Amino acid sequence: MPDAVTLGQVASVLIPVAVVTLALRALPFSFIGLFKNNQFIALLGMTMPVGVMTVLVAYALSGQLHSFTDLAAVVLGVAATVAIHLWKRDATVSIICGTVVYMVLVNAIF
Repeated sequence: MPDAVTLGQVASVLIPVAVVTLALRALPFSFIGLFKNNQFIALLGMTMPVGVMTVLVAYALSGQLHSFTDLAAVVLGVAATVAIHLWKRDATVSIICGTVVYMVLVNAIF
């Protein structure tokens, strides 16, 4: 720690930051009761995962357009994810397997 900074100064910054962070993370859970039977929130719960995955796939593919090998790894990873999802119908398993396929392709093959 620099000589000009005391432990009290560090604590006076870190403690409020920790309290605010904890409060902001806990705040959404206080509203769960208000949205429990809301139809709009239920609709968002059904449609958002598909929308988020679509955006992530588009972002991953668009970021790899400069190199054929990078694009091939992404396309094969996405194909593996889709194939495993159609087979197992489990988003967690398909995402993990697709990520493993992509990482193996990028680090060992391409």
